[in-house]
Parts: sequence; structure tokens; C-alpha cells
Amino acid sequence: MDYITTVLVKNGLVVAFLVTGVVTYCSEYLSRVLTNKKIPGSAIAIFTGLVLAYIGGMVTGGTKGIADIQQLSGFELMGGAMFRDFAIVSTAMGASFGIIKKTGLAGIVSLFVGVILSFTVGAIIAVAMGYQDAASITTIGAGACTFVVGPVTGTAVGASSEVVAISIAAGVVKSILVTIGTPFVARFIGLNNPQAAMIYGGLMGTTSGVAAGLAATDPKLVPYGAMTATFYTGLGCLLCPSILYILVKLCFNS
Repeated sequence: MDYITTVLVKNGLVVAFLVTGVVTYCSEYLSRVLTNKKIPGSAIAIFTGLVLAYIGGMVTGGTKGIADIQQLSGFELMGGAMFRDFAIVSTAMGASFGIIKKTGLAGIVSLFVGVILSFTVGAIIAVAMGYQDAASITTIGAGACTFVVGPVTGTAVGASSEVVAISIAAGVVKSILVTIGTPFVARFIGLNNPQAAMIYGGLMGTTSGVAAGLAATDPKLVPYGAMTATFYTGLGCLLCPSILYILVKLCFNS
């Protein structure tokens, strides 16, 4: 057992990727078999990760979640800022600004409206939960944008790990709601063409939720909705820790 532990610790990052791959595969399987893909595999995987992090912290009494387990210490690096930011950049690399311009001003406006509206709702919920400091309110508000914007913002403004976890949970809930709700509202809002899909992606923002919801509505619309949803994430990571954080700080820390 000591030899196995040594091997796992020395190859911590490889083990972390292996465990993540297994969790992702199982999540996609459960999504397909149990929910008919109505709940995206990514949402199930993120929820599973949060549960495992909680269990890791409870078992070891540490503060790094599952990374506190010696054999899984590679998650400390994999879950750090470097790989997180790399994932964001790699996702954005697949988007073409030339395509998003086809929606004109409406597409651009939808991005700003989507980010600000989601942030405002999240901030109101944070205040209702009893949070009064700007960092916590901003982080939870950012999580209401997406489960990527939340932790990015939390790290930037110095929020606690508890608040960051809440922001991720808020993003996961939003992703699930968008996934389930999109097919039901599509015909009522005219979500049947590429331009509408891009505007919808800009308003909702959660890439996994929009992609899964549009796939259930019309698979041909998925690339267009995912396109603006990707830009939404980038815009949220830009606005939430800067302008929106300053505005919240003026309101609550003045």
C-alpha cells in the first residue's frame, strides 16, 4: 500500500486527470441513461466534484477538499488558477468574432444584458442569504452568470472558499434550468433560427446549459448559441471582478 501511495503521489496530476475522466464518463452515461440528456453530463460531473470535495474535507479535516487526500493531491494543481484559466482561453479560441457580428447590435446588447441581469439576481440572492461584504456578494452574483465566472471572480476579489462553492452551485443550478427549460420555451420566443440562438446564448450565457437545451430543441442551432455563450463567459470574467465589483463595493462597503 505504501508503494501504491508513493506512485499515486508522485504522479498526482496524471491521477487527477484520470479520476476526472472517469467521473466525466460516468456523468455523461448517467445523463444519457437516466435523464435522456435533459440534464447535461457536465452539470452532473460538477455536482459530483462538489460532493467529493466536501467528503474529502470532512474525512481529512483539511481546507483543500479532495486534494487533502494524499493519493489525490494532484487535484490541488489541476484545480488551481493555471488550468482553470487555460480551460477558459481554450474554449474562447473556438469562437469567431466574424460570426457573432452577424447578429449585429442585438447580439452585443444581449451579452451585456445577460451578464448584468444574471449578476443582479445573484447579488440579490446573496444579500437575502445574509451576506453583506462586497467580495461575497460579487462572487455569488458572478456564479449566477456561470459556474466558471463565479470562481474566477471569487479568486480575483478574495472571497472565501465557502462563497466560491456557493457560486459554483448557483451556476450549476442555472445550467440545469436552462437545459430543461429551453425546449419548452423555444416555440414561444421564436427560438428557431441562428440569429435567435445567438441572442439566446448571449442572454443565458451558460455554455453547457445552452448547448444541451438547443440540442434538445434543434441540433443545428447549437453552434450559434454556444458561440455567444462562450463570449458571455469571457465578458463575465471581465466585468464581474472589475466594474461590477466596484459598484457593489460602493453600495455595501461605503
